[in-house]
Amino acid sequence: MAQFQEFLGNHPILAVCWLAAFAAIVVYQMRTGTKGVSAAQTVALINRSEAIVVDIRDKKEFDEGHVVDAIHMPLSKITQRVAELKKQQGKPIVVACKHGQQSGDAVRALEAAGHDPVYKLIGGMAEWRAQSLPVVSK
Repeated sequence: MAQFQEFLGNHPILAVCWLAAFAAIVVYQMRTGTKGVSAAQTVALINRSEAIVVDIRDKKEFDEGHVVDAIHMPLSKITQRVAELKKQQGKPIVVACKHGQQSGDAVRALEAAGHDPVYKLIGGMAEWRAQSLPVVSK
């Protein structure tokens, strides 16, 4: 702890820059972050609340394996195809991508279309498979 205090005393500009960068990251995450659910929470949502899984990966990846009864909507076409989910209004939606990094854009698009609640699958299909949860292949 004494070394940390000494560093702060010797390098106040670096310390202020580090704090500013940290604050900027926190603010950015708070403004753009979406609600995420784990693979286990997704299973619970599917079983208890009839949640719908929307898979936004490309066709090849989707065909290699996806969550049972998942709806395939590539991220590039989600805004054009969001009307297909009107019948599912009111049910929770979980958006799945490859590693959980692209699903935030799809979550925001679905929320803008009036769907609520919408979650992203934390870790995406990579985490789903790592948990040895069932996948369907075409």
